[in-house]
Amino acid sequence: ERMVILLRAGVALGVLKSRRKGRYGVSRTGAALVGVPGLDRMIAHHDVLYRDLADPVAFFRGEVETELADFWPYVFGGDMDAQVAATYSDLMAQSQLLVADDTLATVRFDGITRLMDIGGGSGAFLTAVGQHYKALELMLFDLPQVAPSAAQRFEDAGLAARSTITGGSFRTDALPDGADAISLVRVLYDHSDETVRELLAKCHAALPPQGRLIISEPMTGGAQPTRAGDAYFALYTLAMRTGRTRSAPEIAALCTAAGFVDVKTPTARRPFVTSCVEARKA
Repeated sequence: ERMVILLRAGVALGVLKSRRKGRYGVSRTGAALVGVPGLDRMIAHHDVLYRDLADPVAFFRGEVETELADFWPYVFGGDMDAQVAATYSDLMAQSQLLVADDTLATVRFDGITRLMDIGGGSGAFLTAVGQHYKALELMLFDLPQVAPSAAQRFEDAGLAARSTITGGSFRTDALPDGADAISLVRVLYDHSDETVRELLAKCHAALPPQGRLIISEPMTGGAQPTRAGDAYFALYTLAMRTGRTRSAPEIAALCTAAGFVDVKTPTARRPFVTSCVEARKA
């Protein structure tokens, strides 16, 4: 009886479908749910968010000491032990494959010689870009507890000879020199406007003339709220108690204020996965 209730609920949600003689099958949506890399890990991770939302009124009043804020301690610039760093890196890497695919479908990296990915974690995004653009040199910059985890991924992908890994914090350390493009993948929405302004200024200073900035992360719908941006990511970042999900025009304005020109917001293939903003140093 309980299995029937579960199966019927799955049909109602569209992840299962009814067949003849009391049988059930996986729907197209259900197949995607099973097949998307890392999606099951993200769903399991949401038990933290659900607990934070247990008292929604207190949550929106800012009266809840949210668990998500403790899960992502790097956002506050604090120390992170090795186990937390490993959990964070693995969760990010699992879901980064979709983001990389959609970013590559939205933005062209032609003409770039050396790409630096700030907050690059275990190197999942750079690996995808490096495999697509065979001559591109790769630079990864992330916290010292996190950055070394990329070495094995680069080695396995045959990218070790053209990759460089640097540990540091963009809050307190200077960005490495030498890149003619910088990518910020799911970084800005983790941080306050003040921190974002400081980071974008550092990116502008680190880039050479004509250097490119590529931003890829979920964004709100701006004038037209969206489910993914405004009902999910906006609440998630609110639970983190630091950053916020911004619209593409908001991010474009921050880039312009940092001195970037030719700011573009190309149409995203799947905005619920990621959207992009491109800019250039004059």
